Amino acid sequence: MKPSRRDGMLLALVLLGHDGGYQVVHGWPVLPESDMLGIVSAVAVDSHNHVFVFDRRDRAWPSSDTLDTTPIDSAAVRVFDGKTGVLLRQWGSRTFALPHGITIDASDNVWLTDVALHQVYKYSHDGVLLLAVGERGVPGDDTLHFNRPSGVVAAPDGSFYVSDGYGNNRIMAFAPDGRFRFQWGHKGQGPGEFDLPHGIARDQAGLLYVSDRSNARVQIFDARGRYLREWKGPALASPNNVAIARDGTALVVDDGGKVLIPDRSGIAVLAPDGTLLERIGRYGNYDGQFVAVHSVAVGPDGAVYVADADGKRVQKFIRGR
Repeated sequence: MKPSRRDGMLLALVLLGHDGGYQVVHGWPVLPESDMLGIVSAVAVDSHNHVFVFDRRDRAWPSSDTLDTTPIDSAAVRVFDGKTGVLLRQWGSRTFALPHGITIDASDNVWLTDVALHQVYKYSHDGVLLLAVGERGVPGDDTLHFNRPSGVVAAPDGSFYVSDGYGNNRIMAFAPDGRFRFQWGHKGQGPGEFDLPHGIARDQAGLLYVSDRSNARVQIFDARGRYLREWKGPALASPNNVAIARDGTALVVDDGGKVLIPDRSGIAVLAPDGTLLERIGRYGNYDGQFVAVHSVAVGPDGAVYVADADGKRVQKFIRGR
């Protein structure tokens, strides 16, 4: 992705605090009295416009290499009505240790990754476990184990891909029943190599988009893992996640990285060719602003939902009228 003069102008507007065409929906979501969100790692939307939030509650990212595998007592999956923001249900108490990625497939099954437990899960829409892949609490680099898996995405036929990101820097492909099929990638900076593949998404044509976070790029592959192209440039500093809208535009979570200026925290909206169209939000703790964005999802009506991990909230954005 070659940066253009227009890219630089748009980025400058963002750093000055100007927003694009998306507007925040104030008062969304609506939480019960005496309840609040915790460290929200990810967000996804199903075909019913129900918004699923993967909530770590008060479980912080470890300051050392030791991961706490004690299950979180409270429900980790919270489901909100996309239109009203009302909490519909919640599940997953005493199940997850360090929630990370969430996505929903074409049949409204819920796919989740847990970094501390080194596992990937498939749940029914209502929270019934259908499939678990990986050995609970045991990391590894073979075809039966993960090492801190970061994201997962499923194809319409039930096959799925996992970004085995923090420990192994690879993408793994599985059959619908969880059998390993193939993999690609290792640590590096070249095409098809990774330095923390943090999230993975799929478009309607079956192409895969991998947020290669520490390489400051999004790499694009076909369904067999063949490298096609990448998006890289001043629009992306630390891409955590990506979502593909129905019109083909990509929304890329960019938290700016730990050593960069905080005002990078926001969503880069890219055209299918990787050109920067606009950005959503900036650094801050008011409505429409973010502390450390971690995940983004697009609803069937085009609404955008953003999980702000350190800000401990999920926000909804819609196109301005």
